[in-house]
Amino acid sequence: MKQKLGIIIAGVIVGLVSVCLGHYGNPGNMQLCVACFIRDTAGALGLHRAEAVQYIRPEIMGIILGSFVIGLIKKDFAPKGGSSPFTRFLLGICVMVGALIFLGCPTRMVLRIAGGDMNALVGLVGFAGGILTGIVFLNRGFSLKRSYDQPFAEGLGMPFVNVLLIVALIAAPAFIFFSESGPGSIHAPFLISLIGALIVGVVAQRSRLCFIAGVRDVVLFKDFHMLIGFAVILGVVFAGNLITGRFNFGFDGQPVAHNEWLWNILGLYLVGFGSTLLGGCPMRQLVMAGTGNSDSAVTILGYLVGAALVHNFGLASSAAGTTGNGRIAFFVCVIIVFAIAVMNSKKVSAN
Repeated sequence: MKQKLGIIIAGVIVGLVSVCLGHYGNPGNMQLCVACFIRDTAGALGLHRAEAVQYIRPEIMGIILGSFVIGLIKKDFAPKGGSSPFTRFLLGICVMVGALIFLGCPTRMVLRIAGGDMNALVGLVGFAGGILTGIVFLNRGFSLKRSYDQPFAEGLGMPFVNVLLIVALIAAPAFIFFSESGPGSIHAPFLISLIGALIVGVVAQRSRLCFIAGVRDVVLFKDFHMLIGFAVILGVVFAGNLITGRFNFGFDGQPVAHNEWLWNILGLYLVGFGSTLLGGCPMRQLVMAGTGNSDSAVTILGYLVGAALVHNFGLASSAAGTTGNGRIAFFVCVIIVFAIAVMNSKKVSAN
């Protein structure tokens, strides 16, 4: 009962923070999107030159640092890593490709549904299908092998980098890029974004909130408690959108979204499949990196590089729809993820 209450409280808090971030200036239905915000940060650092999506998003830094601080307080900060780092890096790239075909991570999928975007509800089918595919391989013994305890200083790396990013955002040196138009130019005030994300980092760390786990635990363990958190966020943001007049039901005219139903399904299928093999959704990876998990830190670097590749090679979708290059990249990434799943499954390896 205590565990269920904890996930409900976490869902309410994450939902309220998301509503506030949207109200104070973040793009529509993108109040708290890990994939989109890593993409914007990659652009700000000059890793891609898509001028419409360049801004160091303090939400990313806040989630990691919130998790870091509460991890130290609760003695959950435990540096470890070494579990197939390059494989995790590749999976991170593939997950980002899928997310930017759909135009959002699992968190944004929920926020888009709560905002009335039915394209995201269609995409949910693919997300669930990707998780179920990953579960098939988990049942076949899939593993990226064990991680190992690491020095305390190793776990400080990701929090330290994110402190530097906050400094870069405040100082705004000439080598940092900022969008003058497009989604990257639309954002809540710095302190509201940072404080809101710090709160999300704390509650996500304590509740172990994860959109992948919500579906995985139901299938494997008949445990619905994580899925309840998923539903609570949806309900809170839905209510918030109704109150603030931001609810827009339908397929057309949705902010930063397209209505190519097949590719919404396929993009989130890739996200669900890859994230299941990684052991958590993008938000969960931020939280784990904050508590010293260098495997998650490597995964985040994969997201960052993936975001740069997507925009440098014209793979990203837009309101106009998907691109030919993006569709090709999807199939390449699915092949890579299936190959990783097969080669790391015990029942296959034993033959």
